[in-house]
Amino acid sequence: MTAKIVIQGVEKSFGPKRVLDGVDLAVNKGESVVIIGGSGSGKSVTLKCILGILRADAGTITVDGEDVTHIRGSKRDTYLRKFGMLFQGGALFDSLPVWENVAFGLIQGRGVKRGEARDIAIDKLAKVGLGSEVANLSPAELSGGMQKRVGLARAIAADPEIIFFDEPTTGLDPIMADVINDLIASTVKDLGVTALSITHDMASARKISNRIAMLYKGRIIWEGPTENIDSSGNPYVDQFIKGSAEGPIKMEVRR
Repeated sequence: MTAKIVIQGVEKSFGPKRVLDGVDLAVNKGESVVIIGGSGSGKSVTLKCILGILRADAGTITVDGEDVTHIRGSKRDTYLRKFGMLFQGGALFDSLPVWENVAFGLIQGRGVKRGEARDIAIDKLAKVGLGSEVANLSPAELSGGMQKRVGLARAIAADPEIIFFDEPTTGLDPIMADVINDLIASTVKDLGVTALSITHDMASARKISNRIAMLYKGRIIWEGPTENIDSSGNPYVDQFIKGSAEGPIKMEVRR
């Protein structure tokens, strides 16, 4: 398989705190990889380094064979067109109607005329199961699940090659979370995109991935096919997927 994203030896510190301590991970073209790990393990920082929002202190990041570790200016703008993103909280603009939220990147980033952008937005909303009647509603008029669908429509609006999903089921009840997981899995498959997700929700991780990697203390400590996660043989992975307080991962609790 052809590697779409390759992360090698990536390190990132904030002052004395080393968040990434030599991350190695490859994501193949058309693959859906989920990075699991606890809060503060470096999941979000990894995504931000790939996008160039943060600059890695060491290591290399290549996308489609191009070293993008220190990409800048107009080259970075072109590079970012490969990506779509579903943000953790939905991150919709309250002041804009639904269709303008979906079309925001097309209008602001690519200069698509508003009428054409609205048509594209309605088409993408249909792909995530929302009718044209929601196009003129404000985000505040939508349920949490509908807001996630709008966020997904925005992520696919510009036909990206790669989609990042940041904690896609946060804040949803278990049934709606399952609906969104199904929608993500079918969207990724139908579009043939490469997907990289971060989550601590194991139900989500199992459903939307074909490979899982666990990040712990700034390193990937296990990776493998999703169906192998229950027989990883790794005590850290076992503790995490079982959600157990007992095990090698110690949580600091102040009493």
